[in-house]
Amino acid sequence: MELLDALDATFDHTGGVIAEIRPNQLEAPTPCAEWDVQALLAHTIGVVTNMGRGVLGESLLLDPNATAVEPDPGAQFGAVAATTLAAWRSLAPDASVDIGAGPMPAMVAMSINLLDTATHSWDIATATGQSGDLDPEVATRVMEACRMVVSDEVRGFAGFDPEVPVPAGSSVIEQVVAFLGRRPVLA
Repeated sequence: MELLDALDATFDHTGGVIAEIRPNQLEAPTPCAEWDVQALLAHTIGVVTNMGRGVLGESLLLDPNATAVEPDPGAQFGAVAATTLAAWRSLAPDASVDIGAGPMPAMVAMSINLLDTATHSWDIATATGQSGDLDPEVATRVMEACRMVVSDEVRGFAGFDPEVPVPAGSSVIEQVVAFLGRRPVLA
């Protein structure tokens, strides 16, 4: 599966998860200890917004975590994701972009977009009692992105806890979230 196709599928999945959040779940805790569902929604929407802006060479939001969440966050995320996906589709694969961490190859930045969105989709799904499962092929691409982008040095400043061990036979998405320091809900 191509990276862009995996991102497209992840955006679709995330939009579906966000659309199912009930208003009384906005203050629920998430696997991201510092954020409740409302704060994680703001972060997720703000980061995807900044990804699209960075790809297009536009100015970035100063604080993506301060993004206002609209009354219909599913529609809001869908619109932002569509804009960002169109920006990625317009870009040459060998291009360089600045998504806030300085210029980097577009494929690395897209990998960051993929792993961040997939992981926070799982976080939100877990916090709201939904399934965080991704298609296994998509989850495999997310895991590849994690292994490419997240090193021990990156964990220290990017907010990822140390990898959590998972038993043999864990799903790929369980492996992804464990790699990023979360404790997956194992079946």
